[in-house]
Amino acid sequence: MRRGRRLHRALPPRPSARAPGHFFAATRAAAALAIALPALLGPGSAPAEVSKRAPAAPASASRPASPPSPAFERSEERAACADHDPLRRPFFGDLHVHTSYSFDSYISSQRNDPAGAYRYAKGEAIVLPDAFGAQTVKARLQRPLDFAAVTDHSEFLGQISVCTMDPWRAGYWWPHCVMTRANHFWTQLIAASWWTTLGGMSDDEPSKSFACNLSDCEAAGSETWQAIQQAAESAYDRTPACRFTTFVGYEYTESPQTYNLHRNVIFRNDRVPPMPISSYDTGAGSYPALWKMLRAQCLESGTGCDVLAIPHNSNLAGGLMFRDPASPEEGRERAFFEPLVELTQHKGASECRFDRLVGRGVDTADELCTFEQIAGDNLQMLGSVDGEVLAEKAAYVPIERFAPRDMVRNALKAGLVLESKTGVNPFEMGFIGSTDTHSASPGGAEEDNYTGHLGRRDAGHRNVEDHFFSNAGGHAVVWAEENSRDAIFAGLRRRETYATSGTRPTVRFFAGPAIEPGLCAAPDMIARAYAAGVPMGGRLAARAEAAPRFLVQAMKDPGAPGHPGTDLQRVQIIKGWVDAEGATHEQVVDVAGDANNGASVDPESCRPTGVGAASLCTVWEDPDFDPAQSAFYYVRVLENPTCRWSTLQCQAAGVNPFSPQCPAQAEKANLAAQAAGAAGDVYGKCCLREADHPFHSPVIQERAWTSPIWIGPAASGG
Repeated sequence: MRRGRRLHRALPPRPSARAPGHFFAATRAAAALAIALPALLGPGSAPAEVSKRAPAAPASASRPASPPSPAFERSEERAACADHDPLRRPFFGDLHVHTSYSFDSYISSQRNDPAGAYRYAKGEAIVLPDAFGAQTVKARLQRPLDFAAVTDHSEFLGQISVCTMDPWRAGYWWPHCVMTRANHFWTQLIAASWWTTLGGMSDDEPSKSFACNLSDCEAAGSETWQAIQQAAESAYDRTPACRFTTFVGYEYTESPQTYNLHRNVIFRNDRVPPMPISSYDTGAGSYPALWKMLRAQCLESGTGCDVLAIPHNSNLAGGLMFRDPASPEEGRERAFFEPLVELTQHKGASECRFDRLVGRGVDTADELCTFEQIAGDNLQMLGSVDGEVLAEKAAYVPIERFAPRDMVRNALKAGLVLESKTGVNPFEMGFIGSTDTHSASPGGAEEDNYTGHLGRRDAGHRNVEDHFFSNAGGHAVVWAEENSRDAIFAGLRRRETYATSGTRPTVRFFAGPAIEPGLCAAPDMIARAYAAGVPMGGRLAARAEAAPRFLVQAMKDPGAPGHPGTDLQRVQIIKGWVDAEGATHEQVVDVAGDANNGASVDPESCRPTGVGAASLCTVWEDPDFDPAQSAFYYVRVLENPTCRWSTLQCQAAGVNPFSPQCPAQAEKANLAAQAAGAAGDVYGKCCLREADHPFHSPVIQERAWTSPIWIGPAASGG
C-alpha cells in the first residue's frame, strides 16, 4: 500500500454520543442548497494545481448549488415524517433476519416469530434458548435499529407451518415434523439434514415434505406469508415520529450442492405478490428465473409493487454467485434487480481474501483481506458438533483453488471487463452488511453482547466450541431523507449505502471534478458535495480535461451508554480498474489517519489502548487517473484494534488467548463445561495462534465499506 496524495484534511468536532443522524441536523441551514445532479457531462476547465495542504476555499469562492431535485416518490399513504433532512441521514438496519418461521431457526429451539424479531430490533428484550434448548437467555440490543426486514426461507413457509403450528393438522404428526419439534439435539440435527435435502442442497431437485400430502402446505404458506406482512405492518411506525421502518421480504434459498446462491427479496411497500417465489418455482440452478418472475408478479402486476433482490455474502458460493451472464438480457436483469450485495454477515466477509500463512491472496495483495474469512467455500462450514467438524466439504480451500468471484472486489473488476465487451456491467453493486441471524435478533452484531445467531446451536459454550469462526455480523446503512419505506428503498436502489462489520461509524463519500480541495472546512460541505459530484453508489463519465476528486468524511461510532465507540485508525480508498489490454488491477491507498498510531488492546482486560481519531475528512485526487480506463473507487474505514467476540467469551470462561498458559486454562474450562453438560473440546480453539492460522486473530479491526463510485468512458451500469 502507498500513501495517497492528500489535498486537504480537517477534523470536525468530536461527535456526541447521540445518534449519528443528529450531527447532520447542523447542516440544515444549508438545505436550500441541497441535492441536485450536477451537469457533469458539460464543458469545464481543468482544476488548478493544488498543494498537499491547500487552505480551505472561502464559501464565496464556490459555485452555488442548484435547487433541490425531488428526493423520492411516495408510493404509500402515511404521515409525513417530522424529521426530514434533504441532505440525508444514515439509517442503520438489518435486511437478513430469520425467525421461527425458518426451519433452521425452529430446529435450533428458537421460538421468536417475526413480531418478536421486530421487538428486538426496536430495543426490547426477547428470550432465546440456551445451549441445552431451555428458553433462559435474555437478549437485548444496546441501542435499537432504524429499520429491518424479516427474510424467512420462502421454500419452507407452508411446510414449517404444517409441522409446528397446528396439532389438528394431520401433517403435524408426520415423523419429520415430530423430529423438527424435538428438543433432543441430535434429533434436531437429523431433521435439519432432512430439510436441507428437501431444499435442493444435495444432487436432487427441491421437493416438498410428505407432510404436504397430509395437510395443505399451500394454504399454510399463504397464512404464514400473511402473518409476515402483518408483523411488518404492526411494527412499522407510520406516525410523524418515524422511529422504525420495516420491509416485507423473504429469502430465496437456492443452494445446489451446498453452494450459497441465496437472495433476500425486499419489497418497497405493502403491495407484494400473493406468495413468495422460491426455488421450487424456479428450479435448481436457475436464479435468473427469479428476476423474470419478480418482474411479472410484482413490477408488471399493476398493483404498485416494487422490489429488489440482494445476493447473500458470496464467500460460500463456490464461484457460482457471479457467473458471466448467459445473455445480454440476463446481464441487464441482474443489473436492475440486484443493485446491492451483502458484503458481510455472520458466515463471513466477502470483500477480498488473503491467506497470511502462504503470503498471498485471491487476486489481491491486500493483507487486510484476512478479515473474517471462512476456511471453506460452501454452507457446510456450519457442520461442527461438539467441537468436531463433521462435514467433509467444510475443509480449507487453498488460495489457488478458491474461486476469485466468491470475493466481491474481484466480481467488481470482472464487471468492468464485461462492460467493455457488452456495454453492460452486471456487477455494478453497492454494499450492505447484515447479520443473517437465525435467532430473531436483527442487528445483534455487538462483539461484547453477542448471543449467537443459530439458536441453541451457538448459544453459551457452543458459540466458541462449534461456531468459533463465525462472526457477529454487520449492518446495512442507508443514506435517506427520512426513516420511511419509500426514502430508504430509494437509497437502496441508488446504492447510497454502506456496510459495517457491526459498529456504527458514519461515512460519506463523493466524487466529481468540481469537488473543491478545501471542502472539508466548508460549513455547508455536504450540500456542496451533492452539487459538485455524486455520492457513494453513483456513476461519473470520465473527462480528459477534469480529473475527479474524492471527498471522504468518517466519524467514529458514538457508542451507547456504558459501551463507548472506538476511535478511527485510518481511511483507505480502494481502486479497481481495467487496462487497454483487458487486464484488471487494484490498488489500496491510505488517504487519512495513521496506520501506526500505536493503538492496541490490553491482553488481560481487552480494554483498548492508545488513541485514534474521532473524525477524519479529506479530499483526495488519484495521481494515476486515466480517463480512458473504466474504474471503481470505494472507501474502507478502519477502527482501532479491539477484541473479537470469541476472545471476550474465552476470557469470560477463564481462558486468555494472549496468555502462555492458554492451553492449561482451556483444559480447566473444558472440565467445568463438561461437568455442566457440555461434550468435547469446548475451549481449545481459544488458544489458536494468529501466526498458525490463515485468517483468525483474537484482535480485529472493525470497519465500514462504502458502495463504490464508478468512473469511465462507458460507465453505463445497464
